[in-house]
Amino acid sequence: MARPAGNTRLKSARLAAGYPSQQALADALGVGVRQVRRWESDTPPWPQPEVGQALTRLLGQDLESLGFTPPNGLQADRGRRTVLTATAAAIGLAAVPTQAVAVQPATVAADYEAVTRSHRRLYWSVAPSTLHPAALAHATLGCALLPETTGQTRQRTAAALAETWLLAGRIEFFDLRDADRAQQTLLRALQAAGEADDSLLGSAILAHTAFIPAWAGDRDAAVERMVAARTYARRGPASAEALAWLDAVEAECETRCGNTRTALHLIGHAEDVLATGSEHDSPEWMDWFSPVRLAAFKGNTQLQAGHLPQARETLLGVLEALDPSEEKQTTVVLGDLAAVEAAAGDPEAACRYALRALDQLERTWYAMGMDRVREARRALAPHQHERCVRELDDRLYGWSTTVSALAR
Repeated sequence: MARPAGNTRLKSARLAAGYPSQQALADALGVGVRQVRRWESDTPPWPQPEVGQALTRLLGQDLESLGFTPPNGLQADRGRRTVLTATAAAIGLAAVPTQAVAVQPATVAADYEAVTRSHRRLYWSVAPSTLHPAALAHATLGCALLPETTGQTRQRTAAALAETWLLAGRIEFFDLRDADRAQQTLLRALQAAGEADDSLLGSAILAHTAFIPAWAGDRDAAVERMVAARTYARRGPASAEALAWLDAVEAECETRCGNTRTALHLIGHAEDVLATGSEHDSPEWMDWFSPVRLAAFKGNTQLQAGHLPQARETLLGVLEALDPSEEKQTTVVLGDLAAVEAAAGDPEAACRYALRALDQLERTWYAMGMDRVREARRALAPHQHERCVRELDDRLYGWSTTVSALAR
């Protein structure tokens, strides 16, 4: 018999909020670990009012969204209204009916997955301000469908819903630069992955949550989330690409926190993992990583470490190897090359790369790419009176570029 999963909603929220163990959450609430263990069981008791309020403050969701069923006869039918219904309303989306309709046919999972796959492909070419509302609307649909499904249909629908929330969270963090909103969206993705019992998808979501504290310089929180991501990956089983990507994510986090030596070691390990390979295939949804993407991580870390010749060689190799469709990644690499040349004292070469990045950003916006261009421009401060830098400023702070950046 399958082992009961317990209250996966609370477990997911606990991990996403940075409490890696039941004891850690118990300490934060001032309760015994046995109480947290009961809350994470298959039949969690409704918390006492003061503790319940503290729990919702810590984890950022109401008690029903955390998997608790209200007492006093007002219990929601958990077969008809899940945490995912509540989360749609929590971010202002259309309300999901709480009354049951007809049970969905088995084909609903395949139909819902088809749209999820389309959104996944569109991410690389469609403007984030256009795709993001569509992804959220698709998540709302999934929230409405999931309570009306059972068995494998429910599991597949939940997995596709988790991927949809993950896509929305990626757009919010990487494209729209809204870390707070991304944190909440990724939590919903993790809870949906828990509904699907998809450990690899859970691992990917947890690794994405590590970016958020890393960008804020909070290494401890980032490392804790990476430990959780690796733990989920071991339950996979994970492919070589998935394991190498976890190394790359952790390397990016270490780089952001100033630990470039550790980051380069992690990237070296990822290269070894890819070279060795594995018998397991990567999941279809993992389309954001490849050996070329790993090299892009490496080039940026070499830049931050001050290894300029190595960074230049690595990034030029990436630029040559990138597929023409990888427009967003191209802007990041061009921005890094601009920063390399700025650090090397060649402002004209730096400006040429930065202008190429701006040309690409006009076609396909990517906030991360613009961030890299701005970093390169800051590195050009000693040369700001030179003609090439002034020409770059004319483009960087032109009406169209400035308005577009603010609008996004």
